[in-house]
Amino acid sequence: MDVFYPIRLFADWVTVGLLGITDPYWGSVVNFFIYDTVKIGLLLVLINYVMAVVRYYLPTERARDIIGGRKWYGFEYILAALLGVITPFCSCSSIPLFVGFVGAGIPLGVTFTFLVASPLINEASLFIFPAVFGFKMTAVYIALGVAVSVAVGLIIQRLKPEGNVNPAFLKFQTAKADIKKNGGKPVPFGKRAVTWWRDGMTVTKEVFPYALLGVGLGALIHGFVPRQFVESVLNGGRWWAVPTAVILGTPLYANSVSVVPVMEALVGKGVDLGTALAFMTATVTLSVPGLLILKKAISWKLLLAFVVSTAVGIVGMGYFFNYLWPIFA
Repeated sequence: MDVFYPIRLFADWVTVGLLGITDPYWGSVVNFFIYDTVKIGLLLVLINYVMAVVRYYLPTERARDIIGGRKWYGFEYILAALLGVITPFCSCSSIPLFVGFVGAGIPLGVTFTFLVASPLINEASLFIFPAVFGFKMTAVYIALGVAVSVAVGLIIQRLKPEGNVNPAFLKFQTAKADIKKNGGKPVPFGKRAVTWWRDGMTVTKEVFPYALLGVGLGALIHGFVPRQFVESVLNGGRWWAVPTAVILGTPLYANSVSVVPVMEALVGKGVDLGTALAFMTATVTLSVPGLLILKKAISWKLLLAFVVSTAVGIVGMGYFFNYLWPIFA
């Protein structure tokens, strides 16, 4: 069941019923912009409010001590990847939760593992891939997706990323500080709720303008970049087709369900499976709209490290399915 279906109906109504836009290109642009703006805006408000509550009772230092001060032997990265599997958001939709994790003091390597896994191992790979490509290919894809997500997180953490996060996402009221300000007495629930709302909206206001910019760019590309162009460039089975697919997929933005038919069409027209997969995963994981939103939360240095490490992982997956998968299939 698509929980965002009412938003889709609203976008359809505004585009056609209210604005009367019937041109297929501009209609696609406007519909895409309305749908994703409303969806991401609601997710930002909801997730940032919930994470404000988490930060209030579990301040940054405490969360960092729990995860960073114990010997998890890397298992925390696997848990983050599995959380990404069961929260199959697109790249833009997963960023609010990523920001909440950062604000809660979760190590950045772990949060980046989640950020990669959530769109990479998505509802399409879980439910549509088996019907289109078979269970064996789906299982291998998911395993590789988890491995890439964990590898990206470990690489980010090795770079010692502390100090590369927007300080606005790290300074919030906590329960201990609130009680101290209240003379040692418990703070009424109403006042706590207002504090949570204020802290959540602080993050939302910081990120939302970048979300609008990113979604606007994604909408224009979504409406005016023809699929035939992508098909013509990627067809032919050349060695550079996989990195080219990643480069072509990165400026685009689409959720996994909508891009799977494109991927299936590419394979049907002779594009190698790994090349088509690289295009799809770059589209849902490294979209420029998502990166624009993410830039508000982290430095250029950290953003570049995320893009390069993720792109290398996607290219590796593409080559695996092009050259090694036929041996095992």
